[in-house]
Amino acid sequence: MSDRRPLRQAAAGIIIASLAVLVLAADQFAKLLAIAQLPPEQPVPVIGDFLIFYLVRNPGAAFSLGEGVTWIFTIAMAAVAVAIVVIARRIRSRIWAVVLGLLLGGVLGNLTDRLFREPGFAVGHVIDYISTPWMMPAIYNVADIFIVTMMISVALLVLVGLRFDGTRERRSSAVEPTGDASEPGDATPLGTGELRDPLFPTADPDAGAPPAAGDGRRES
Repeated sequence: MSDRRPLRQAAAGIIIASLAVLVLAADQFAKLLAIAQLPPEQPVPVIGDFLIFYLVRNPGAAFSLGEGVTWIFTIAMAAVAVAIVVIARRIRSRIWAVVLGLLLGGVLGNLTDRLFREPGFAVGHVIDYISTPWMMPAIYNVADIFIVTMMISVALLVLVGLRFDGTRERRSSAVEPTGDASEPGDATPLGTGELRDPLFPTADPDAGAPPAAGDGRRES
C-alpha cells in the first residue's frame, strides 16, 4: 500500500480548526446543560458509583489546586493555545492534525470559562460535573477529557518518532566504525611506533640478554 501524500498547509489548518471548534462547542453545550439541569454540589448517580454527575465551579486546576491564582492558569492555557496555532503551520501529518485539533478544542473549552464566567474576566471558574470515583477522585468535564487523552497521544507520537511532516525518525542500532581500529594482523607491537613506552623507548628484544657464543661480544 502506498503512503499518503503529506497534507497541504491549508488542509491541515482546516482539520485543526474544525476539530477545535467541534470540541469547544460540545464542551460549552455540555456545561450549559449541567448548569441548567444539575443541583450545585450534590451527587446525581447516573450509573451507580461508576458515573456520577456532581456540579462544581472550580477556580483552580485539577484537584482544586491553586484556587487563589486562577489568572496563572488562564495565562498558561492561553499560551498553550497560541503555541498550537503556531505549530499548526508546520503540520503535514493527518494524525498530528487530528491530535492537535482535539487538544486545542479542549484547551479553548476551559479557557473560555476562565475568560467569560464568574467571578470575572481571566479569573472565571471552570464548570466541572463528571465524577468517576473508581478511576480518580477529581471532578472534570469534556474539555478535560480531550486535554488528557490528547496529551497522552502527543507523547506517544513523539515516542514513535513521527514528525510533523508525517515522516519518521530513523534510529540506527548498528555501531558505526570510527576508523581508528586497525585490521587484524596490522596491530603495532608494543614498544614500537606510537605505542612505544616513553620510559623504555628501545624495542630490542635482545637488550640485556647475555651474548650468544661466537657473536664476538664478551661480558664485562
